[in-house]
Amino acid sequence: MNLFEESLIQINEAAAIYVAQAPTYLRQGSLDKNFSFADFLNNKLLVIHSIRSGITFSLFSEITKITPFSDEDWAEILNISSKSLQRYRAEENFRFKPIHSEKIIEIAEVSLLGNTVFDTSSKFYMWLNIPLFALGSMKPIELLKDSYGKEMVLNELHRIDQGIFV
Repeated sequence: MNLFEESLIQINEAAAIYVAQAPTYLRQGSLDKNFSFADFLNNKLLVIHSIRSGITFSLFSEITKITPFSDEDWAEILNISSKSLQRYRAEENFRFKPIHSEKIIEIAEVSLLGNTVFDTSSKFYMWLNIPLFALGSMKPIELLKDSYGKEMVLNELHRIDQGIFV
């Protein structure tokens, strides 16, 4: 079992714990023993509820394990200081604001697909930092700062996964 698979097991468990706190009508069928973080991402009403109520720092910590990003990268992606991120880590039961929660979920979605397409977090991170013609010669990591850019990166990852190269 590789590091990504181990991290995926941990994030699945953390997501199940997180989802257990959501209202019952949102989590129908979500708490069986095979519940995964991908199931969480596919339940759009649950994602919306999670964004509005705020992602917990404990779930964020598990999400960071499947992403290739450092704390400094996360601070930049979330448009907060590294010191704020450290302060949040120390705070018990901290929940991110909705704007940050949405970005965390978006990056988790991209990372889940990117790690699957490239097999490792390090290969995915290398790809994120290479300017791509298909993305207007921009680096994919630069596009992750807003939702439109994230959609472009996701679309490109899907094309790569399907064997369509531009």
